[in-house]
Amino acid sequence: MKKVLVLLLALSMVLCFFGCGSNDDGEEAATDTFEVAMVTDTGTIDDKSFNQGTWEGVKEFAEDNDLTYKYYQPTEDSADARMEQIDLAVTNGAKVVATPGFLFEDTIFEAQDKYPDVKFILIDGNPHDADYNYRTEDNAVGILFAEEEVGYLAGYSAVKEGYTKLGFMGGMAVPPVVRYGYGYVKGANDAAKEMGIDVEMKYHYTGGFTASPDIQTKAASWYAAGTEVIFSCGGGIFDSISAAAESSEADVIGVDVDQSSQSDTVITSAMKGLKVAVVKALEAYKNDEFPGGEAWVLGAKEDGIALAMETSQFEVFTQEDYDALYEELISGDIKIPVDTDVESAKDIDVTNVTVEIVE
Repeated sequence: MKKVLVLLLALSMVLCFFGCGSNDDGEEAATDTFEVAMVTDTGTIDDKSFNQGTWEGVKEFAEDNDLTYKYYQPTEDSADARMEQIDLAVTNGAKVVATPGFLFEDTIFEAQDKYPDVKFILIDGNPHDADYNYRTEDNAVGILFAEEEVGYLAGYSAVKEGYTKLGFMGGMAVPPVVRYGYGYVKGANDAAKEMGIDVEMKYHYTGGFTASPDIQTKAASWYAAGTEVIFSCGGGIFDSISAAAESSEADVIGVDVDQSSQSDTVITSAMKGLKVAVVKALEAYKNDEFPGGEAWVLGAKEDGIALAMETSQFEVFTQEDYDALYEELISGDIKIPVDTDVESAKDIDVTNVTVEIVE
């Protein structure tokens, strides 16, 4: 009899290992099916970036609406590993899956056909195949952000704060990073023009989104030559740039999320409304109004972008200044070029900013 009990206990443990779910606190869930799922990119759920912002939206909405939810983390950085986790999420009952970042663009391109009854929310990207043929089916939505608007806010506020020697370091010249960059140049120029001053800006793409000694060395050389603040626009390169800023007693502008907790050098961050985007899409899903086949672009009008003002180190540029500027973005009084008008910062018509393109 004891042997039978031991075998039954062992069997139950095995079944629970494969069938029991967990919430984000590690507690055993009451059900083994999860309606709302998220699959992370290469980082962790608490990466203070795209994963964390997306997860916070999923968690908040699911809990407010009594929906079951779970996140899944790929075992490696590959399309196959990401698809494996989507497969697992669907097997576990997912009706809607949120994925953060451009790494999922080709994965969602495949998943939208593989699982036509599942809804897919792609944050900061649109589905395409390996040859960059874009297609979004009725069960998927791609959500992009107006990076040029929040880049504008970053450049404008920096100059208004008193910085006259600016830097921009982008990871790669992909569309979102390019939009951040030319928005930054435009904002800096408009502020400088209003103030009747001249501003210098160094501009460079590092060639990747990971930290490296070379990036830190280049950033340090900029600071040594007089650059006062660098807009770090490329994920992991922030670690290299902020390290250089710390040793140089200089400043950094963060990107995508509020990066103030990561370094005392951060004066503000150009943020995307990741949480806002996820909640908006999940609300549409719950109300049977899922915007399948569409591509959303969230800007100031949609509360999709913002500067981190609460944690900023501004002493001159005030909350009132920011609110007034934001309203001008909403109203359209501020005109910022978009992709159809320019291809890079080189194309921005500047009068008071000298832009040095650094190879």
